[in-house]
Amino acid sequence: MSTNPKREIFAGLARIGTVLSSPTRIEFLELLAQSERSVEQLAALTGTAFANTSQHLQKLRQAGLIVGRKEGQYVFYRLAGDEVVGLMTALGRVGETHVAEIERIVRLYLAEKDGLEPVPARELMSRARRGLVTVLDVRPPEEFAAGHLPGAVNIPIDELAKRLRELPRRKEVVAYCRGPYCLMSYDAVSLLRKKGIKARRLEAGLPEWRLAGLPVERA
Repeated sequence: MSTNPKREIFAGLARIGTVLSSPTRIEFLELLAQSERSVEQLAALTGTAFANTSQHLQKLRQAGLIVGRKEGQYVFYRLAGDEVVGLMTALGRVGETHVAEIERIVRLYLAEKDGLEPVPARELMSRARRGLVTVLDVRPPEEFAAGHLPGAVNIPIDELAKRLRELPRRKEVVAYCRGPYCLMSYDAVSLLRKKGIKARRLEAGLPEWRLAGLPVERA
């Protein structure tokens, strides 16, 4: 029995902090918050060598942030729970508020891409239920199939320019993607506005929507 359980708890929390010291591992968590992925898929999506990807995932698993399952010759990983999304959200808020470099990037780069206020999640749900907006999911189809906002239309960002006719012209479009730092929704809104379609972004992405206890559909 430990004589200082608080110190042991803090040591465990420090291990989580150490694991989060890698930007690659944080990117893996963002991707796994969308859908289950194999080692090969994560390596291809991030341009990380297979061996390095496997090592990063082992560290995330040992820290209790992800869990894995084996299917044939492949190992698939997913987040251990929505609490991990909450951790990433809190990390982002602390960074934006107290780390000057992060605040500068958000203010100068992201705000420059879209100066309009994003739509809060519950406001979007209310407006979508009344048929006032079109909800646009610009993530890849496999992520959409794993879970998406109710009634959302899936047009991946690289197909949007060719599929604009699928969107109603008289409704505002609210686009979303993987999370608050995902650029796909910014690019979608910019394209739609240039084509004369009223558009805004969702405040965050699907993981944050799900964390808030809002309904999610699956294809």
